[in-house]
Amino acid sequence: MSARPDRTPLPRGFYDRPVLEVAPDLLGRTLVRRTPEGRIELRITEVEAYEGQADPGSHAYRGRTARNASMFGPPGHAYVYFIYGMWFSLNLVCGPEGRASGVLLRAGEITVGAELAAKRRLSARTPRELAKGPARLATALDVDRTLDGTDLCAGPDSPLSVLAGTPTPPDLVSSGPRTGVSGDGAHHPYRFWIADDPTVSPYRPHVPRRRST
Repeated sequence: MSARPDRTPLPRGFYDRPVLEVAPDLLGRTLVRRTPEGRIELRITEVEAYEGQADPGSHAYRGRTARNASMFGPPGHAYVYFIYGMWFSLNLVCGPEGRASGVLLRAGEITVGAELAAKRRLSARTPRELAKGPARLATALDVDRTLDGTDLCAGPDSPLSVLAGTPTPPDLVSSGPRTGVSGDGAHHPYRFWIADDPTVSPYRPHVPRRRST
């Protein structure tokens, strides 16, 4: 019989490390979302690392703005942004304060609260599609900008936290380029996922948008 996942909340020190250490170490951990309607838990299966002002693919590359201010704060907080005028994405801030590095949660398996998540993801055809991709994950967990800056280490009353879960052995972790990143950061192998996990999203390279004529 396999051991039960560790229910201990991850301490702030877990996040206060280089982003390329934190990102793969999040795989297999348990993200908890507490809502008035109920609790949802997700086993993290896919992430992407962003190195702040050292990374052309990061929102923080050109410095601090009102939008990305949470990235520059202390580690162990959430950074939530709105993209394409339609979707939210959830990131976990890591590294020392002022470094502005973070980990985008790209996909996961809903292990608790699947019925609640399914009410928000009516287009999902199977349970494995509920959080297969960053926008789907945020939608399934009812994540929006009101959660930007949330302290993940604030205790059981916080709307977001991460439990130790069951870390994924390094030999089961794959890495490759980030999805949809263009320019100098396009080929950085900063995307990490659990090999052969059915909830991992498909890789898509950046495709320039055509201008309307």
